[in-house]
Amino acid sequence: MGAPCTNLKAIVAAIATVILVTLPLGAVAQDLSATDFSDLSEAELLAQLEAGDPDQAAALDRELQALWSKSGSAAMDLLLRRGRDAMARRDWGAALDHLTALTDHAPEFSEGWSERAQAQFHADRFGPAVADLERALALNPNDYNAIFALGQVFEYFDDPDRAYAAYARAKAIHPHHEEVTKALDRLSITVDGTSL
Repeated sequence: MGAPCTNLKAIVAAIATVILVTLPLGAVAQDLSATDFSDLSEAELLAQLEAGDPDQAAALDRELQALWSKSGSAAMDLLLRRGRDAMARRDWGAALDHLTALTDHAPEFSEGWSERAQAQFHADRFGPAVADLERALALNPNDYNAIFALGQVFEYFDDPDRAYAAYARAKAIHPHHEEVTKALDRLSITVDGTSL
């Protein structure tokens, strides 16, 4: 039984080698631009995102969001999904119930705090929203979406300088975040008198 599996692996390796040798160099480079990033660590994903290749930004963002959404517990992942589903329905009370249960049971899971901050904000609970964002960023200082959300809170409360600083920090991590770029452009005239 072991020999056929070994032969199959050898056949696949040989075919892959033939394909790589016979493909033009441009085709290989094109295939590498559509790389599966699932084997990269968080630090590697962030480094590639910060490097600023616009063709890879969306895939890197998806991979980071998927990574940050894994709590390590099926039960906690279910609470996160239920909280997000409730937010999609704009049922802020149910979202807060699920996400509070999540943060109570998994206080080291930054995505729970970040998601609960969104629900808090939409429920007009601004102080708790900021506290949740601070906790999320203490656990994951590279969460550019949480940094962006903090900028939105500052902007909502008419603090353009702090909002701009938050947006600039988010852009340093994710240079191709469209909403961050729009926010920086919108505030650039107010903050420093120039347009991006």
